[in-house]
Amino acid sequence: MTKSSERSRPLSKGPLRFAPRNENGVVFLFAYLAPRLRLRVESIQPAFPDCIAYRSTGRGERRLRIEFEFRSSSFRSHRHDPRKCDVIVCWAHDWLEKPRRLEVIELRRYFAHEPQVWIQPAIRSQQENFDRFATMEWAVSPRAYSGDLLLMYRCAPVSAITDIYVLSGDLERSRAGWRPGTAIFGNIRRLLHLPSPIFLEDLRHHRVLKTASFVRRNMQGNLHRLRVLALSLREDHRPQCPCETETLKVQALAPLGAA
Repeated sequence: MTKSSERSRPLSKGPLRFAPRNENGVVFLFAYLAPRLRLRVESIQPAFPDCIAYRSTGRGERRLRIEFEFRSSSFRSHRHDPRKCDVIVCWAHDWLEKPRRLEVIELRRYFAHEPQVWIQPAIRSQQENFDRFATMEWAVSPRAYSGDLLLMYRCAPVSAITDIYVLSGDLERSRAGWRPGTAIFGNIRRLLHLPSPIFLEDLRHHRVLKTASFVRRNMQGNLHRLRVLALSLREDHRPQCPCETETLKVQALAPLGAA
């Protein structure tokens, strides 16, 4: 299957079997949700803004100018004027610095979908946090979402995935303590500590995973083939306790979206 034809993550409810991958899918899901959102659509147009709709209020209806985007940040990259729009309807909201006057309707909040899974490298000075805190603030991708799973990879000298955390709540931009500038942070909560860590060296010698992109990149970035990883680990990395079995089940049920 080519990259262009790969399916996105399944939706457990809604009119689409899989999560949308472009703006057309956003428009389709918006039409399905509009009554639930108390919106009456007047028109869809090719020029900015994409849609004119009315929202029911206690004192009548309010006219809304709506722009459809797959990701909310595309509104900025497309150089739209926020003064001429009221609402961005998107699948994923990743524009944390949006103008306050702009409302964002993030459609994926309304549909159950499988979480993304991310590898989160931790340098040596950060690794003690995994032993001290069950919950903490951690820098994540702006495309991460509440409910996503984080495979915490301890860089050298450990060079292994040792813990699994889950991301919860909304993201926010804050000062980065390990480099100049800012980063995107979210609250993470430990699901479990792996009794048998997954070592990078073992993955490099695995007959299937040794050529995987995340192994060649030394476990940096987004993990694209978690289903392959989980099934392979079930075969070669025998669980030593019930909690590890549950870990592998969680991984197998969580294929990833794009980085």
